[in-house]
Amino acid sequence: MSPMTTAADATGAHTPEAAGVITGARERIDALDDRIIGLIQERMAVSAVIQDARIASGGRRVNLSRETAVLGHYREALGKPGTALAMTLLELCRGRV
Repeated sequence: MSPMTTAADATGAHTPEAAGVITGARERIDALDDRIIGLIQERMAVSAVIQDARIASGGRRVNLSRETAVLGHYREALGKPGTALAMTLLELCRGRV
């Protein structure tokens, strides 16, 4: 925040109390986002190990039946937006072609 910006301005809150709640909750969200990013990076590394082993054994880089299962898992847990999230996650984990 700049010296001229109040906590209420930065949060959109109309009271200092609400601004405090929002600021604290945003800090928690930022920490959760950092953990989620770390978990995604870990998932990408594990996926690379799987892909390397599959390719070394003569298989394909991508296993479509596994990806379908992952999509279903996310859809069941999170609804329709879960499918989009899983697609993005799978794309990140496929590695570079």
